[in-house]
Amino acid sequence: MASDPPPTAPHGAPASAPHDAPAGAAHDAPAAPADAPRERFVLDSAHVGDIQGAFGTIREHDETHRSWRSRLLALLAIIGPGLIVMVGDNDAGGVATYSQAGQNYGTSLLWVLLLLVPVLVVNQEMVVRLGAVTGVGHARLIVERFGRFWGWFSVLDLFILNFLTVVTEFIGVSLALGYFGVSKYLAVPIAAAALVAVTATGSFRAWERSMFVFVFANLLVIPLFFLGHPQGGEIVHHFFVPGIQGGANSTSVLLIIAIVGTTVAPWQLFFQQSNIIDKRITPRWINYERLDTWIGAVVVVVGAAALMCVSAFAFRHTGFFGNFTDAGGTASGLEKVLGPPAGAFFALVLLNASLIGAGALTLSTSYAFGDIFGTKSSLHRSFADAKGFYAMFSLVVIGAAAIVLIPGAPLGVITEAVQALAGVLLPSASMFLLLLCNDPAVLGPWCNRPWLNVLAVLIEAVLLLLSLILMATTVFPSLDVATFALVGGAVMVVGLIGFGAVVLRARRQGAGPAAPRRFDVPREQWTMPPIALLERPRQSAGRRAAMLAMEAYLLLAIVLLAVKAVQLAGG
Repeated sequence: MASDPPPTAPHGAPASAPHDAPAGAAHDAPAAPADAPRERFVLDSAHVGDIQGAFGTIREHDETHRSWRSRLLALLAIIGPGLIVMVGDNDAGGVATYSQAGQNYGTSLLWVLLLLVPVLVVNQEMVVRLGAVTGVGHARLIVERFGRFWGWFSVLDLFILNFLTVVTEFIGVSLALGYFGVSKYLAVPIAAAALVAVTATGSFRAWERSMFVFVFANLLVIPLFFLGHPQGGEIVHHFFVPGIQGGANSTSVLLIIAIVGTTVAPWQLFFQQSNIIDKRITPRWINYERLDTWIGAVVVVVGAAALMCVSAFAFRHTGFFGNFTDAGGTASGLEKVLGPPAGAFFALVLLNASLIGAGALTLSTSYAFGDIFGTKSSLHRSFADAKGFYAMFSLVVIGAAAIVLIPGAPLGVITEAVQALAGVLLPSASMFLLLLCNDPAVLGPWCNRPWLNVLAVLIEAVLLLLSLILMATTVFPSLDVATFALVGGAVMVVGLIGFGAVVLRARRQGAGPAAPRRFDVPREQWTMPPIALLERPRQSAGRRAAMLAMEAYLLLAIVLLAVKAVQLAGG
């Protein structure tokens, strides 16, 4: 590994030493001129050195690549975090949800997937900048910029949500291998052991290559798609012309919300930011990582559309149409309608989705706890050198697998809990993401552009509304979802207009964001200064309004979840 000199902060301030650097190393570093190129601030020496990707290596001090061949080689070395996080999002829950949409509503909901592309790209592009520029995980930034309460709230909510979701991934494993006649008491333990084994190798490259095995296995949706005898004209029509077969009602609206929820998840923010840092991607490689993320967004939507189309065309004019049960039932139905190869392909797609989903979800949990406790958290380290990091991963995987094996375990309640907790965490996580990307002390010249803020606020408002609808219907199943959504949409529009008016008024009065600063360090070299030297967050009108809105939302969410808990306790 390349040497690990203490990084320096902007304007020559010395950065904090990595966890395992010699005592006093940071204080002995000479001050650098204000316009000198700087190393990225790091908390752990394992995050400094060559980029060792699945398909290549970029030396730590390589110059920027200029020829097309060198650029392609650089992209091959960097590609990974964006593609893995996106493909991992098409997990067992995603496979079931897309299959349900196709089996019950045909191809009429394909337009929902197309609308999700900008949502995925906007959210994860902000994560890309935060990871490459700060060198600090998402949970640690929340602690430093919003306080320990919000940091612990985010991580504990993430832990509970991820743990319960991993339980659903092992349900997917049992259904997939159960299709081939394998007992869940054999399938689930083997899958859990395999996930721990491929993660705790002590080699980032080995882990990433194993993840790419799952990524490439996702291509099984292609032959499965053609086995369904798709009709291209109908697919194109429903991609670009919104509609709902049978009309809008509570069931169809909830399914649309489920599609959004299974495609845009909180763990993605924590995972990709930390994985970018762990892979040692710095600001000069941001455009390559952006491309990695865009490719991933397209892949995830294409895969979801293929699954939706398979169920739509295969079950049309059969007794299976409109009668979705679970992913295992879909595999059996495809076998009866299209033949054994279709059922086998679907079961393998479900198995693959469950494994990559469980691996990425659990890893995001380990990264987040490492941020909170300040422990060594890197796939470059061996098990002996990062015991806490790998122990957390192993405990989540083993614990989730064990629950699936318990006879009579309340798996239906767990699925409901996953939906409700996702509704709690996603808007708050997205809000913190937006505020961090407008924090000049954190991102400097990499802060959001005004047009991006407008788009991000709109996306955040829609996610907030969908989460409230999902939680409300979880507590009150008889709620008229269509009416609630219309009323909520009207309130959202009024709220956005009011929020925009407050921000514009504050800017006119000089209380809004300050004029853009000029930075002596080139943008490609600018990195966040040491956390201890960060200036306090600026309390702008937009920040105050956002925090108040989030506090009100979380208070309402907690009340709704408390009501649901009482209902479940009462049987």
